[in-house]
Amino acid sequence: MTLQETAMQETGPGAVEVFAPDTPNRVPEVTPGFWLIKLMAVTMGETAADYLAVNLGLGLTATTLIMGAILALVLRTQFAQQRYVPAVYWSAVVLISIVGTLVTDNLTDAFGVPLMTSTIAFTLALGATFAAWFAVERTLSIHAVFTARREGFYWLAILFTFALGTAAGDMVAEQFGLGYLATGTLFGLIIASLASGYFALKLDGLWAFWLCYIFTRPLGASFGDLLSQPQDYGGMGFGTIPTSLGFLSVIAVTVAAMTLRRRSF
Repeated sequence: MTLQETAMQETGPGAVEVFAPDTPNRVPEVTPGFWLIKLMAVTMGETAADYLAVNLGLGLTATTLIMGAILALVLRTQFAQQRYVPAVYWSAVVLISIVGTLVTDNLTDAFGVPLMTSTIAFTLALGATFAAWFAVERTLSIHAVFTARREGFYWLAILFTFALGTAAGDMVAEQFGLGYLATGTLFGLIIASLASGYFALKLDGLWAFWLCYIFTRPLGASFGDLLSQPQDYGGMGFGTIPTSLGFLSVIAVTVAAMTLRRRSF
């Protein structure tokens, strides 16, 4: 029997996962700390992308190329770990949040693609990723990402969730005119309803996870814009630098705590 067959057999909702002792999962378990860092990362992704492209004057194209190259290096390091290392993993998440934001912003601002079109396109791309992932691996479980191929599908799905969340959030806040606070509240209520459905109504955990993962992007981005944007644009005017550094500090402290906790075991 191959390592993959030994490590896991999952072909349906009732299947049982069996891990080989030498195949650790490469991504973290879903805990309150996971969602805290995820929310901080998506918020920082929005404000950091704005700072690099606008405040520093690099422009969308140059910023996308630079951050894309840095992301590629960090993902190479992440794949080389072959296990979950908090500092490396969350560095990749922060960077992919920035790149996902820039991808959508490029389509909207540089190429004039309507936000509705981007939202539909990224929804289809994410759906195609899930379909290919399941067709090849016979599972979409985030508890069994123990090969490079599964991790590749995982990170591709995450990239599309960030791009999709950016497009959907911008569409609601800007095109539909709800503003940052109302948009953040709306997506917060959607996440709360999904969480309630999972805990109270036994909503499938896999889809609850990915839907919440998508919707935390516009939730965080809306509040990031609310804090950083000038008051004339509906924000509170704190600026992109203080906002980005504030959320980065929360991420760094939480990741450090996770790393110390893992070392204590």
